[in-house]
Amino acid sequence: MTDTAETTAPSRRAQLKFVLVLGGLSAFGPLSIDMYLPALPRMADDLRAADTTVQLTLSAFIVGLALGQLVLGPLSDAFGRRRPLLVGLALYVVGSVLCAMSPDAWLLVAARLVQSLGAAAGIVIARATVRDLFSGTAMTKFFSTLMLVTGLAPILAPLIGGQLLNWTSWRGVFVVLTAFGALLLAVVLFAFPEPSSSRSPARLGQVMRTYGRLALDRSFAGYALASGLLFASMFAYISGSSFALQGVYGLSPQAYSVVFGVNGVGIVLAGQLNGRLVGRVRERVLLRAGLLLGVTGGALVLVAAVTRAPLAFLLVSLFLLVSSIGLVMPNASSLALASHARSAGAASALLGVLQFVIGAVATPLVGLGGPGTAVPMAATMAGFAVLALVAYLTLAREVTS
Repeated sequence: MTDTAETTAPSRRAQLKFVLVLGGLSAFGPLSIDMYLPALPRMADDLRAADTTVQLTLSAFIVGLALGQLVLGPLSDAFGRRRPLLVGLALYVVGSVLCAMSPDAWLLVAARLVQSLGAAAGIVIARATVRDLFSGTAMTKFFSTLMLVTGLAPILAPLIGGQLLNWTSWRGVFVVLTAFGALLLAVVLFAFPEPSSSRSPARLGQVMRTYGRLALDRSFAGYALASGLLFASMFAYISGSSFALQGVYGLSPQAYSVVFGVNGVGIVLAGQLNGRLVGRVRERVLLRAGLLLGVTGGALVLVAAVTRAPLAFLLVSLFLLVSSIGLVMPNASSLALASHARSAGAASALLGVLQFVIGAVATPLVGLGGPGTAVPMAATMAGFAVLALVAYLTLAREVTS
């Protein structure tokens, strides 16, 4: 069997099970990052720590998420998906318990690092498992279905966290995350079969050669950079929109939450539209359309920020850019993984790491102009959207038979 061979799609009942399980695994990142954000001020007071120290809990999680994917992706190619996933889920549960029990901020930072290494297993192995189970348009359709979860999780996580704080402390948020991890651990242990039959060596030299081969694959690099750079535009939105919309345009926290939620729904709707169009429209065409939509939205956001256009103009522009994620991510992921069935774990790891590393570069740029302007955020969003389109056009080549 070659890397591009077609796989037999699971039954509809099995697909529903995989959507729920893989969707839950994909949600680890946004849930673990966003659910506790409303509690950061309380955590600083409770632990008698500086705000910057408590914010390191977020940085530690993102670093662990990136490093964990680089390690666990190739391990899942060597030992199958189940065993590394079970180890990762157990590590996540342990890390979550340590977070809930941490007596000071620095121990909490360390516990978040442990938690993130476990979360990385869920994210990277979920994406690789999709490649094991599907190929061609079926794979793209499934990635589009997963956008229901990956789009809704960032919307619901802060709302759930905020509601939890009405009747429990920030430690209770981590107790809920512990329960979530334990539930998925039980499901994977008792009801999740090993989806992959092929294996690749786990020797360090072989792993490094695999990463090198992937990095030098122009098509893979084009798809990975296109998704990673557009995701960085999304990172800029997440990190800067609250300051821009509340500080510059005067939105209340409640109104900002509504705007954030509507944009998240845009991702979901675009993802479902993509799922309906795949098969009738080629993935590359849909990917190009999503990137062009992102560039258009980014350019309009920049125009709105520079000219201080009415709020409605800015909101529509933001919706266009954020919604483009729902078109770009399923197609870019599917096309990037299509020719790498035997190294799907390593390929999935590089896809995920690029998203977080480039996003980490984009995040500090949004605050360069100070709190009184939305121009740095808009310029960062527009710039990374343009770079995403350029990466696709210059690197991603169509493979012909």
